[in-house]
Amino acid sequence: MNGTNWLEILGWGRTEIEDLRYVAYSYIRQGIYDVALTFFDALLVLSPSNAYDLQTIGALYLQQGNGLKALELLDRALKVDPSHLPTQLNRAKALFMLGYKRQGLIQAIELEKSENREISSQAAALLLAYR
Repeated sequence: MNGTNWLEILGWGRTEIEDLRYVAYSYIRQGIYDVALTFFDALLVLSPSNAYDLQTIGALYLQQGNGLKALELLDRALKVDPSHLPTQLNRAKALFMLGYKRQGLIQAIELEKSENREISSQAAALLLAYR
């Protein structure tokens, strides 16, 4: 059913999407990642190119130890917003998780140069762990 406009069929707008996202995020805050993923998967059907949803799903899969699925979603998120540093950092983590050490190192080295202290320090920690 690719191409189906579910928002139109449901009669939903921005408010309903934000409400659904809020509920999904609430499950993340409670640590109930599988339920949060269900909500975010629904959000992807409703709004397939939303970078926030894609990166959040990628992070959830990373948290659950599913590096391959995490990498897939993080790559999709970076196609929408290539400059999002937390997504790039999670991508490096997914690469390391999958055993792609060289690619993970390349990504982490670039992130270590970031002016964003939080990102650069987390990248430095990854480099310490995987060099």
